[in-house]
Amino acid sequence: MKQFFGLISLVVRDYDEALAFYVDTLGFRLVEDIPVPEQAKRWVVVSPPGASETQLLLARASTPEQELHIGAQTGGRVFLFLYTDDFWRDYHAYREKGVVFVREPKQEAYGTVAVFLDLYGNMWDLLQPSAAHLEQRAAGG
Repeated sequence: MKQFFGLISLVVRDYDEALAFYVDTLGFRLVEDIPVPEQAKRWVVVSPPGASETQLLLARASTPEQELHIGAQTGGRVFLFLYTDDFWRDYHAYREKGVVFVREPKQEAYGTVAVFLDLYGNMWDLLQPSAAHLEQRAAGG
């Protein structure tokens, strides 16, 4: 049996501003942008370059309660972990495009990591895993 996360839902304020950040700033690929007129919504999916399974559903807040969670989906913890094959390439590219890093790059046993904010204030890890970490994960440990 194989299972994986296909979509992770991220509550956003506006589809177009979210697309501008994830596609234009972070370089994600637009996978789908389909109107859902009966709900006055859109089905908007983006994916990091090279990703084959997990994608991000940009879900516009549609109630006052949902609006309260924009930028605070995890109560101030790191929300998503963006793995990369070249930490310094992506780190410098993001900084040049104005991405705010709240924890500077650090070498850890599991890899090179820094924490950045998305346009809503959600915290993300930018992480290039070490070879040992990848081997450990592949072995199920």
